[in-house]
Amino acid sequence: MKVSRSFPAARIALLVVLTVCSTVFGQTVTDGGNSFYPAAVWYGGGKARAPMLERMDATSAQRWGADLDQIRADGFNTVKAWIDWQTGEPSRGQFNFDDLNLLMRLAQERGLRVIIQIYLDSAPDWIGRLYPEGRFVDSSGAVITSQSAPGYSIDDPGVQREAVAFLKALAQDANQFSALYGWDVWSEPHIINWAEFPYLSHPEFGFNPSTQARFREWLKSKYKTLAALNAAWYRTYTGWDQVEAPRFPTILSYTDYIDWRMFIDDKLAGDLALRARAIRSVDKIHPIASHSDSPSLFTSPTDGYGEPDDFRMSASADFYGTSMYPMHSESTHPWSNAMLDTALDFSRSAGHSSHKAFWIGELQAGQGATAMRIAAPVTPADETFWIWQAVAHGAREFAVYSWYPMSSGFESNGYGLINLDGTITDRARAAGKAAAVISRHASSLLNATPAPAQVAILYNRLAYMVGGSQPSLSRLGRAPIDSAIGLHRAFAEQQIPVDFVSTEDVAAERLGQYKVLFVPFPVMLSGNVAEGVQRYIQGGGVAVAEARLAWNDERGFASAVIPGAGLDKVFGGREKLIKPADDPRITIDASAGLPGLTGPITVPGAAFEEDLQPYPGSQVLGRFEDGQPAAIEDSFGSGKAILIGSFAALGYAEHPDPSAQQFLVSLARLAGVSTPVTISGTADFNIEVRRLDSKGEQIVFAFNESDRSVDAALSLDVPRPIRRVVDWSSDLDVPFRTDQNRVVLHKAFAPREVWIVALQAQ
Repeated sequence: MKVSRSFPAARIALLVVLTVCSTVFGQTVTDGGNSFYPAAVWYGGGKARAPMLERMDATSAQRWGADLDQIRADGFNTVKAWIDWQTGEPSRGQFNFDDLNLLMRLAQERGLRVIIQIYLDSAPDWIGRLYPEGRFVDSSGAVITSQSAPGYSIDDPGVQREAVAFLKALAQDANQFSALYGWDVWSEPHIINWAEFPYLSHPEFGFNPSTQARFREWLKSKYKTLAALNAAWYRTYTGWDQVEAPRFPTILSYTDYIDWRMFIDDKLAGDLALRARAIRSVDKIHPIASHSDSPSLFTSPTDGYGEPDDFRMSASADFYGTSMYPMHSESTHPWSNAMLDTALDFSRSAGHSSHKAFWIGELQAGQGATAMRIAAPVTPADETFWIWQAVAHGAREFAVYSWYPMSSGFESNGYGLINLDGTITDRARAAGKAAAVISRHASSLLNATPAPAQVAILYNRLAYMVGGSQPSLSRLGRAPIDSAIGLHRAFAEQQIPVDFVSTEDVAAERLGQYKVLFVPFPVMLSGNVAEGVQRYIQGGGVAVAEARLAWNDERGFASAVIPGAGLDKVFGGREKLIKPADDPRITIDASAGLPGLTGPITVPGAAFEEDLQPYPGSQVLGRFEDGQPAAIEDSFGSGKAILIGSFAALGYAEHPDPSAQQFLVSLARLAGVSTPVTISGTADFNIEVRRLDSKGEQIVFAFNESDRSVDAALSLDVPRPIRRVVDWSSDLDVPFRTDQNRVVLHKAFAPREVWIVALQAQ
């Protein structure tokens, strides 16, 4: 989804995780052993919009204190304050943290904790005068002069030294306050933030001298010799100083462009690690986080502003997550429940891959506004629903953006929890009520983790880059995104937990817990990932891949046989013919032997029909309308491989046909995946259940996603006998019955109601 980069930029959120005790970078990060769950709201003192700060006067302490009293009374236990570089160091080496110090003192007096958001993107003018080569440059050669934003490139050695010095001074100052809880060192990372350039055509940043020098060092590490680089890029360089990133599309620009985009991924992760190290060199205790403007699943690595890879970013700080603005004014429409659920599971999975949890860095508080583009109002039910969705997916912090609406700029009067005149809204009361319940049950939440998944979906950034730097002429520009949403939705609607896994997870054989791996829209796949898929199947896993599997490799070269990288021998067949189709249909016969299929079903695909040529020994599961094989299954080693000759996940996203869901779920059941939760109720019910498990209890979150009342029965697998079920809102016991190893609960749900109960073990 394309979103605005103006601050706070495209918002969609899921941030980082804060565990009470976590080991990162060799340091033990702790909060004094307390069971404290930070339920935060953005407040920086007064009504100035972030990253700006209000000018202090004689009334500031009284006014800010009154605001903090109201925040605390509303139910929040933490504020997320901010400091920008321009305000914090107006002259070189002269630091000014007066605003932050006052806020920290006032919060400390009230028993509130503080998370500090740092904005290096709002940089002082003296940086540009001292280090003119630190200015950003786009591919056309245009040099960007900062107007407070977007600041300067941290790749420039001088800018980097000054930034690190500022971060260390800030950390030293803030650590005098016991109210300090943690840091967010980078809001919504890109190469360049908070600026649009209408005078540039297709801007792409990173062409300043220092970033190009860093790119050359990255290439030296990858290729070792100039001769190897020349061979890969089809060039005749005679010196490394001649090497530059590609500036424009050509018919020969694909490997160089892929290298450039992969470098940007590594650069952004390295830039985050640099910021984290600077803070950690002074602060040995408090957690360090960052958050993207949107889960990287919903963005593209080809974006010229630089979109981070959440999996790589998660490895660079203690916690990483995202913003979450389901009703942002620049969204084409509000997020569906399927999109929200996918976003949260993706952000959780990115942290899980690095053995970390996540926070929500920014959670939409109020009505979206971008000048006269005004979104629908945010209701109290919306706010409650979003908060509990984040918590139910395993977030260990959320920060509602923000207490006051934006007081200025093109988002004026948008995104506030209360009104600009200070009056409290029903939305604020609802958010505060949820925050208070979370604080009351913090220990349970912090000791629980999301129910484990047996289904994995591969997140493959190469799928976004078919064709290299040449603009795609396909109508399938959103295919990697929509394929993931469609596939995730098929399982979420059946209450089957799902994880996303990265290509690094596959290559490093970190798939042991999963019974089935889905590889959607697999048109470009690196050799080491193809080998990882093969090893996973050989070791007993089941893999399901779609059309044109490994058609191109990581260099942009086509395979002589599709599936490529030798996977045709693993999946038991090859592509015979591919042809465009407006409405491809695959008929799966009951004779295929898929679990749960008692008769033929017709499954919609998308975009293409890939006629398959089965190899001897493989089984045809389904055929296109003209009778050509469209889905095949083969055994390989101890596992199974299934190849679908169209884009079934994309088809389900575009046309959520029950037969398509039945087919996708049956493939998981073939691998032995079970359904841990079943729901029955009034007609057309739409209840989602999420679970967090700990040694002593299971926390169950049930969401009525519809705007009507629903009477439902929930049947849940429990690993241990249950002695008591408690409603978290009322702290009253809930009647239940047991059925073998299951607990059955009944609930009459109000429209959009969220029900949280704790199943306490005997």
